[in-house]
Amino acid sequence: MDIFVQQIINGLVLGSMYALVALGYTMVYGIISLINFAHGEVLMVGAMVSWTVVTGLADTGLPGWALLLISLPIAIVACSVLNFVVEKIAYRPLRNAPRLAPLITAMGMSLLLQTLAMMIWKPNPKPFPPLLPTEVFFLWTDGPVITVTQLLILGSTVAVLAGLLWLVNKTKLGRAMRATAENPRVAGLMGVKPDFIISLTFVIGASLAAIAGIMWALNYGTVQHTMGFLPGLKAFTAAVFGGIGNLTGAMVGGVLLGLIEAIGAGYLGDLTGGVFGSQYVDIFAFLVLILVLTLRPSGLMGERVADRA
Repeated sequence: MDIFVQQIINGLVLGSMYALVALGYTMVYGIISLINFAHGEVLMVGAMVSWTVVTGLADTGLPGWALLLISLPIAIVACSVLNFVVEKIAYRPLRNAPRLAPLITAMGMSLLLQTLAMMIWKPNPKPFPPLLPTEVFFLWTDGPVITVTQLLILGSTVAVLAGLLWLVNKTKLGRAMRATAENPRVAGLMGVKPDFIISLTFVIGASLAAIAGIMWALNYGTVQHTMGFLPGLKAFTAAVFGGIGNLTGAMVGGVLLGLIEAIGAGYLGDLTGGVFGSQYVDIFAFLVLILVLTLRPSGLMGERVADRA
């Protein structure tokens, strides 16, 4: 039971990070039906910018939580500007092109951002400083443990997801986003500026990816220029799993995928006599993707490109 509960905690933490990135995928797809495969690299840029700020201020004597609070908005701004420029330069000219063209462009942008990051920050992995206390809390005596970093990840994710749902479903901006997703031309006739709304959607998605990138760096303690590829791919799987274009589906898909990976990695080695173990954890995401596309292509909660505005 202790091991099972520990794997549940690990899965919730991992799934929370997947959910944040998956929301970026699903918001962009819901607005313009584009799969932005460069989104994982935005996560990477957020983590690398945060590492740069934290290491640059390491000699100032500031506590770790202060360094985290300073690096977070800087990383969010950097990722937001990056995604805004990418949308304007790479995706906007192809908005009315055949769907294959922006898809190939997104893959190209992913490779381009990886290469630029390798040139700026060099290819070697870099240790991310432990900014938070390293103490652990036992759920019960000698039972499963949870760290301060994991508590921060879970709490921040819940707050961010709640705020995003409120923004999309309860505010005037959210109505404009849903109207643009429903029919950009008609939304324009009603006073909405579709180009502005689309760019803002990319900015919001980038902000979520930046937060997820810093969480990833805090949780695993290392950053490098290729760190966004697998999380981005798995977050896309989570978005498809839950229902691409469906915000709630992206959240559910991310959390479930994290739980599946954590529980699978925790028990696969025992069930196979050590032949398979945690090094095969990545296989679960792609098995889930294959099963979902085969059995329920619309995802667990159904594809929902737009709601009635």
